[in-house]
Amino acid sequence: MSTIANQPISLLPEVQAFLKRPKRLFINNAFVEPASGKTMPTEDPATGGVLDHIPAGDATDIDAAVRAARAAFEGEWRAMSPTQRAACMFKLADLIEQHAEEFAEIESLDVGKTITSARAIDVPFTVFLWRYYAGWATKLYGKTLDLSLPPGGAFFSYVRREPVGVVGCIIPWNYPLAQVSFKIAPALAAGCTTVVKPAEQASLANLRLAELIAEAGFPPGVVNIVTGLGESAGAALAEHPDVNKISFTGSTAVGKLIMQAAGRSNLKRLTLELGGKSPTIIFDDADMAEAIPTAAAAIFNNSGQVCNAGSRLYVQRRSFDRVLEGVVEYAQKLRIGIGLDESTQLGPLVTSEQKRRVLSYMDQGLRSGAKLVIGGPDVLQDVPGNFVAPSIFTNTTPEMSIVREEIFGPVLVAMPFDDPDEIAPVANQTHYGLAATIFTRDISRAHTLAARLNAGAVWINCFGVFDPNLPFGGFKQSGMGREFSQEGVEAFTELKAVTVKL
Repeated sequence: MSTIANQPISLLPEVQAFLKRPKRLFINNAFVEPASGKTMPTEDPATGGVLDHIPAGDATDIDAAVRAARAAFEGEWRAMSPTQRAACMFKLADLIEQHAEEFAEIESLDVGKTITSARAIDVPFTVFLWRYYAGWATKLYGKTLDLSLPPGGAFFSYVRREPVGVVGCIIPWNYPLAQVSFKIAPALAAGCTTVVKPAEQASLANLRLAELIAEAGFPPGVVNIVTGLGESAGAALAEHPDVNKISFTGSTAVGKLIMQAAGRSNLKRLTLELGGKSPTIIFDDADMAEAIPTAAAAIFNNSGQVCNAGSRLYVQRRSFDRVLEGVVEYAQKLRIGIGLDESTQLGPLVTSEQKRRVLSYMDQGLRSGAKLVIGGPDVLQDVPGNFVAPSIFTNTTPEMSIVREEIFGPVLVAMPFDDPDEIAPVANQTHYGLAATIFTRDISRAHTLAARLNAGAVWINCFGVFDPNLPFGGFKQSGMGREFSQEGVEAFTELKAVTVKL
């Protein structure tokens, strides 16, 4: 395992210019100062220093943004035809694509992720998603129904699908550009308007996106972006009485707070994509040349800062040593360094706070008797920045926090199993249920196990296959509702039954 010294990186002139510009809130298609006049620093993951300053929006700014969104929803945006709304979305997709390298650099700078993954995953998927949902703007429809128990006479009944209204979108920091698009693109396709509260740890891509939204021709108030802390701006958005729905991605703990806030105000509709502790299950008959590197990538990609990361590895006992050796070898070869270095494969964690959290979990695991195979809390501590070494633990038990709780870092727990028929209850022994991965050549076993796993997404002989056509979301405390697909856009609508006596 090698660490790359921070190399001098030449940023695009456009990125340099963006970083120099004062950051503003985006409300009603205008860039405005927060009501308080306050700003807050955003951390450079590679050094631990200050990367930039962003507006510290609060309840006053959220209220202004919601009022702008409400006016747009009741006015120009709702009056536009689906084709006109789609045209704005297609234009924004084109603009994001034109500025793809710029967004990749901003994401790498702000989050710490590798520039290669930002180029290959974050930006292209974002562009594709906007085009996908632009197509949905013209394809939402209702239906007609024949009544089974008419009260007498002839009736004509139909069901309309209408936009839910103003949507509050609260964004996580691991994929800021993609995640904001997961929410606002289907909401706009459904005819809603939005207020976005980006993650305070990584808001820069969302603020750059605001500039392109203004350029794309959206009417004022359709998309509003208010940066700030979760306990001020985020809480105000969750409780605002004129917000009809909250779409949130983040921790289960915060998701529960949002549910409480929604109940206190106006019983908002909710889509919650929350935490995960996803199992990867490898049977003896698996194609190990495929299974081993995929299992390793499932936890170490994006430095483990992925909600569906394969953080629990279960291997049939006869193959356990072989698989463990392969995953360790994969981890040892990872090149660690700043995300903007082209050769980096594992970047820093997003903040020093997140680094402390991950190291704390590893310390708890060691104190509980887990065996450290590679990495650990003491590695890379003399390196500036928020770097954490890829770490693997064995000899764990289900009650250990490193097995039970979401760590959100490059930390894997590996465990053998004996009885193939008993692995489902073991894999399900968590209050999460976001995703699961199975490796086996026995297709009957794969489908049987997939049906028994409590997970919203199950991948067989692959991992992390996302597509806008596939619904994504969690069972149990991994959330409620689904993103992507037809279900994802319909989640921003209400059904209305209309009956006419003929």
